[in-house]
Amino acid sequence: MKKILIVDDEVDIANSIQYVLNQEGFGTLLAHDGIKAIQVAESEKPDLIILDLMMPGLDGYEVCRRVRSQDRKTPILMLTARTSEIDTVVGLELGANDYIAKPVRLRELVARVKAHLREAPGAAPAPKGLRLGALFIDMDSRTVSVANQQIDLTFKEFELLAAMAKHPNRVFTRDQLFAQVWGSDFLGESRTVDVHIRYLREKLEENPSQPKHILTVRGVGYRLVWD
Repeated sequence: MKKILIVDDEVDIANSIQYVLNQEGFGTLLAHDGIKAIQVAESEKPDLIILDLMMPGLDGYEVCRRVRSQDRKTPILMLTARTSEIDTVVGLELGANDYIAKPVRLRELVARVKAHLREAPGAAPAPKGLRLGALFIDMDSRTVSVANQQIDLTFKEFELLAAMAKHPNRVFTRDQLFAQVWGSDFLGESRTVDVHIRYLREKLEENPSQPKHILTVRGVGYRLVWD
C-alpha cells in the first residue's frame, strides 16, 4: 500500500484529503506543521507528499527544500492559494513536482496523486552517466561537472539538462521539454522552460548572452550541443 504524507495546518482540509485518499486505497500520514512534516518524512519514508505552501513557522517552501536535501525522488505536490508565476517557479526550483490550487478539488487531487505514483511499464533503467565532451552528468548521484568542476544545479535544472543530454543535437520544443521534466499532468506553462534554460546558461555557459552549448532554435525550441 502506497503511503501519502498530508501536510496542512488547516485540520479540516487535511482530514478531507485523508478521507478521500483512504477511500481510494492509499495509506495516509498527517502533519499539521512543518517541523512535524520533516520528522514524519524522515521516519516513515512516504511514497508521496502533499504539502501546503502557506503554514505558520516553517512554510512549505522550507519544508520542500529540507526534504529535497535528503530525498530527490519522492514526488511533492504543493497546495497553494498563491498561483503567480514567481511562486510557481520558486516552488519548482526547490524540487516540487506539481502545484494544486486551493480550494482543492478532491477528484483532481486524486488524479494527480495517481499520475505521480504511476510507474511506466517496461521502462528502461536510466544510464549511470552521460558524457558529452567536457560535460559529465552522473545520473546516480545527480551531479553535473564541466571539465571536472562540479556545477550546482537545482532539482529541475538537473532534470532539464539530463533530458536534453540524452539526445544531444536534437531540437526539442518547449512543450516536449515541459512534458518530460514537469509531466503532462502538471498544469503549468511552457514559459517555465525558458526560465530554467536561462538559469542553466548562467551556470554552464562562459557567456550566457551568447551561448555555445544550450542553443535557441528560433520558432521551435532548444537543443544541446557539447563537443
